Amino acid sequence: MQPTRILPDLQASLLCEEVRQESNGNFFIIGVINLVRVPQLPVVAARLCVFNRWTAGIGQFTETVRLIAPDQTTVLRKAEMKFELRDAALHSTNVMVFGQLEFKTAGTYFIEVLVDDVMKIRYPVPVMLAPPPGQNPPAPTEEKPA
Repeated sequence: MQPTRILPDLQASLLCEEVRQESNGNFFIIGVINLVRVPQLPVVAARLCVFNRWTAGIGQFTETVRLIAPDQTTVLRKAEMKFELRDAALHSTNVMVFGQLEFKTAGTYFIEVLVDDVMKIRYPVPVMLAPPPGQNPPAPTEEKPA
């Protein structure tokens, strides 16, 4: 008996600046993001991509990618995509694009990747406030007694 449905495995998930595809089908992942370091907040990221590759499944599925705020409850962005795997030896590569994404505060944000409402991975994306190289943060000012 052939299985008609097997939930797929998430082979890879990367937050990056850009994903491009060559004419031969291969992907270029540009600017893999470990953390977001910015000179001031709030800041708007023009474009962030989540590159996901699924394998070892059979059936039709819905992938959901969520960006969660540091409070760990607020969903800043959510995207869904349907995909199909007809054989467990095949794979599906999906790219979610989040445009004009505003980070209002420093802290640890999270990327969550689900398939058919089953969490497959949740990983941190720290957003850090740091002055540009060569600049020191402003020194606190002291008030002089009157």
